[in-house]
Amino acid sequence: MNDKVLVIEDEPTLLETLTYNLKRQGYDVIAVADGKAGIEAARTELPDLLILDLMLPGVDGIEVCRVLRQEMTIPILMLTAKADEIDKIVGLEVGADDYMTKPFSMRELMARVKAMLRRERLIREELAAQDVPTPNQRYTFGNLVIDEARHEVRINGSPLRLKPKEYELLHFLARQQGIVVSRDLILERVWGWDFDGGSRTVDVHIRWLREKVELDPSNPIRIVTVRGIGYRFEG
Repeated sequence: MNDKVLVIEDEPTLLETLTYNLKRQGYDVIAVADGKAGIEAARTELPDLLILDLMLPGVDGIEVCRVLRQEMTIPILMLTAKADEIDKIVGLEVGADDYMTKPFSMRELMARVKAMLRRERLIREELAAQDVPTPNQRYTFGNLVIDEARHEVRINGSPLRLKPKEYELLHFLARQQGIVVSRDLILERVWGWDFDGGSRTVDVHIRWLREKVELDPSNPIRIVTVRGIGYRFEG
């Protein structure tokens, strides 16, 4: 089955060009020209990747991204016409995984789409493999030990006092060692799909964890931020 790409772009020529080139690469393409229609298309078509223009009539790209990030974890490639808007996008942490500034190379865009889809596929495969029930294990990362049987974390042999969600978060990240996981995926796996809080919840708990498991919380080496995506546990 071909990967499905949703393109939300209000410039007719660019929308047509993107659709043509994506189809040439073997993708199934859904093309819409405004934010409201894009949100509905994402909900009904469940695409594997979203290419989203920042400046859209009615509901703009930032709002589209914010809405969809609360509902799904698909990779999002944002298109912007102004270079100085990039920091605004990332700073707001609306959930875009990557961005490109217009005008851009179509070859580069296709390469990024391919890379983003491949990365997402690898993450899902890895997570699926690690979701297989296993006997209680002990994970050791240098001086840090996570003991599933005891539901306990130790550093240098001394137990850490962790809140329940801090333990669940650390345990989840440790099981995905070396893999970048998005805030939305963390929320889904640690807090549950029906949790109505935002991604800031993850950031706050990460900060608390770093204060307990990092030698220098301001320069973390165990729980690393991957800008625009989420976090990676290095061990």
